[in-house]
Amino acid sequence: MCGIFGTLNYEHAIAKEQIFEGLLHRGPDEQGCFNSHPVNLYHTRLAIQDLTASGQQPMKHNGLVLVFNGEIYNHMELRRKYDLMATSNSDTLTILMLFERIGMKMLEEFDGMFAFALYDTLNLKLYLARDRAGKKPLYIYNKGMAYVFSSELNVLYRLCRPEVNYAALADYLYLGHYYRKATPYHLVNELENGNYMVIDTLSGQAEQFCWFKIEDAYRNGHQLDYEESLLQLDQHLNTAVKRRIESADLDVGSFLSGGIDSGLVTAMAAQQQSRLKTFTVKVAGSFDESLLAEKVAKKYDTDHTVVEIDFADLANDIEKIISNHGEPNSDNSAIPSYYVAREAKKYITVVLNGDGADELFGGYRRYVPFKHMDFFNPGALTKISSGFLAKILPIANQKQSFYTYGYRLLKFASYGDLVKMYCSASSDLFVGFEDVFIEKPQMLAISADLERYNGYSISPLKKILLMDFESMLFSRLLPKMDIATMAHSIEGRSPFLAKEILDFAPGLPDHYKIRNIQTKHILRDLGRKYLPAALIDQPKRGFEIPLQKWVDHELRQVMEQYLLAGDALYPKIIKKSFIEQLMARQISISDERRAKILFCVFSMEVWHKSL
Repeated sequence: MCGIFGTLNYEHAIAKEQIFEGLLHRGPDEQGCFNSHPVNLYHTRLAIQDLTASGQQPMKHNGLVLVFNGEIYNHMELRRKYDLMATSNSDTLTILMLFERIGMKMLEEFDGMFAFALYDTLNLKLYLARDRAGKKPLYIYNKGMAYVFSSELNVLYRLCRPEVNYAALADYLYLGHYYRKATPYHLVNELENGNYMVIDTLSGQAEQFCWFKIEDAYRNGHQLDYEESLLQLDQHLNTAVKRRIESADLDVGSFLSGGIDSGLVTAMAAQQQSRLKTFTVKVAGSFDESLLAEKVAKKYDTDHTVVEIDFADLANDIEKIISNHGEPNSDNSAIPSYYVAREAKKYITVVLNGDGADELFGGYRRYVPFKHMDFFNPGALTKISSGFLAKILPIANQKQSFYTYGYRLLKFASYGDLVKMYCSASSDLFVGFEDVFIEKPQMLAISADLERYNGYSISPLKKILLMDFESMLFSRLLPKMDIATMAHSIEGRSPFLAKEILDFAPGLPDHYKIRNIQTKHILRDLGRKYLPAALIDQPKRGFEIPLQKWVDHELRQVMEQYLLAGDALYPKIIKKSFIEQLMARQISISDERRAKILFCVFSMEVWHKSL
């Protein structure tokens, strides 16, 4: 795991010390650079594979130069397949050798997480690429013939100073994160997952290619019966876990909650590595998953640690936690993720997690109604009756209650507009409060994607799973985990985002994922083979974050300093009176939603003040 930075045809001087300082947390072990006009490449290394000097970057090979962030877990298999011989076991070298053999078709062969820049000095072309899911970030500044790219927005902003795109902030507030390639800056885009770019270094002309589309997998279902699907899932996940352990020259640990996803990963990993180090989080005032996790730890004799987090320093740390992202992000689970990664680093450098399982196998409660009803195309009677009931019923305040579940269901069933429906079903921030916007949200990109997905001949459940993979997972959850882990120089590996599983899971029939009202049905059945019975039917909880309490107590003072400041940014986008009334509890809204909106706006203010 590393940090990469580079420029092409960029005439402004950039000191390498500034780059290395900004990306040091992503790669504290080694730093290197390649400078040959008009291309400059920089790399900071967190040594995981091939710990010798032969793994250093930028790596040169037969006229090719590469800076690479990530891991190719099956690279030794690919060496055997393509008869690639070398003394070094570096996956970076495998990329270079395979590029010589088959060019960018190599991307389709990789099981891994990656963002890289490959400079072909013979053909004068620069290649920028990202993995299937987008686990490893890459941001690109482009003005005319000049390009600057970076693993992190903070570094790119400090060195290039792009202009803030204030018009796009309304979209952020409405959705809760930046969608797909969008960023808070003009001339800066995120290279999307499953894409690569080829830039002619002489002309500056660029062409972008999409080499992986998960929507294709959703449109092409397979006909496996349930028992065969269960067997293949078992094989694919075991292979993914095995690769992610074997492709590390350091010990690999595992985050272990009381849930199915991390439990399966841990069980399979423990069969590959004796005395696997496992970590469970215990948060005061929340459901204690450590008792369930301990059952798995005992079953597989892991070296188990319970990490207790009390958030005692939250008020002092919150600005740093938010600023690390380099852009506004309303996902308050970034807070516990930051603390968990900090504690895990005391014991381990590489850790497995269950990221992606919920979005691929139907893990959220809100997926259940999409299995039984088409909320993408509700009839007039459904919209009218749902809207009427949502207006007359009392506001739901209990976060995990069945009433709250039903109340939210009525709300997003009442929307005929796809963007409103999706935002209500996912982030649930400003939907229904559109009149408070001074700068109206445009939501053009997400609207176009929703319309396209809705035109596909696939089920409503597949549509919402596809949308969440491309929006919530790519734009919010994976960046959150990348920033949290890399802030502490720790690498997170996600077996559920393996090549074979991304090809396999979308094509499963809906009833393999949602059975009546049970989520993740096929994963739960697989869990019966590996896990204690007490875990199988546990509901998904995630981090039960006491956001309402934080907003009213621990974070109240710092939030008031930002939200009531005379030079606050948000009054240019939404009415200040709305936020003031929210803070004074003068708006009819649930406590949880009130807290989420205030935190969303607060996150934007912290980001803006940090520029």
